[in-house]
Amino acid sequence: MSVRRLAAEQPEGFAFSPENLAWAEAQLKKYPEGRQASAVIPILWRAQEQCGGWLPEPALRTVADMLGLAHIRIYEIATFYTMFNLAPVGRYYVQVCGTTPCWLRGADEIKAACRTLIGEPGHVTPDGLFSWTEVECLGACVNAPMVQINKDYYEDLTPDRLEWILANLKAGREVMPGPQNGRQASAPLSGPRTLQAPESN
Repeated sequence: MSVRRLAAEQPEGFAFSPENLAWAEAQLKKYPEGRQASAVIPILWRAQEQCGGWLPEPALRTVADMLGLAHIRIYEIATFYTMFNLAPVGRYYVQVCGTTPCWLRGADEIKAACRTLIGEPGHVTPDGLFSWTEVECLGACVNAPMVQINKDYYEDLTPDRLEWILANLKAGREVMPGPQNGRQASAPLSGPRTLQAPESN
């Protein structure tokens, strides 16, 4: 795994919103006394969501202080888990699966389209809308190639379809997640064929 560092430019401070603070405090109550540090992953995730998809250094210190952990412990966690972004990302954060099934079905073309439409990995477009990175398996191999944009999966992609998705997101239009070629969930392209009478197969 490559070295992951905090962004050079950092905000001066961080504080949870009242709603997120109440949520975090509720998480702490789920753990026995002295074990509240076990809530570190969900609380970091909530901090990342509040910060628009990345974890600034002041947020790391805030979470460490909340959990009674040394700051270095939080830095170790945030730099180890690649689901935590250490620099700003676009409003629409595109994660391109590059693992073998997606690679065999065209992930290189999807990455090339991202370079054309967005820029290099980690680059945020000037309007702040898009950034992308390559990730390991996202668990939708049967519908390869695929990307995750924020919390949604977009599967069975072609470069043209990805361009269409990004254009619609930029225009503020909703795009239906899931397979983009008419496939029903993860069924065969010809449609679901199991548990049918033999004569219908």
